[in-house]
Amino acid sequence: MSDKQLLHLVIGGEMKTLDGPPEFRDLGKVDLVGAYPSYREALGAWRSKAQETVDNALMRYFIIHAHRLLDPGLGADDHED
Repeated sequence: MSDKQLLHLVIGGEMKTLDGPPEFRDLGKVDLVGAYPSYREALGAWRSKAQETVDNALMRYFIIHAHRLLDPGLGADDHED
């Protein structure tokens, strides 16, 4: 496990449709679950929220690798699994 902090955001919300790229039904209702220092912690939060909303087929949660947005020089291998 790396000591390097790699910012990951977990967000979710109801989608307009299940076809095509993700598009939220209402941006004002996007659920910002939190910011996490590792992929492993973000994945745990994502799983929890996904399980809570399993009955709503239009609800989706995502992990955003924010560290890659902040430092585009980071490669795809710069995260822990």
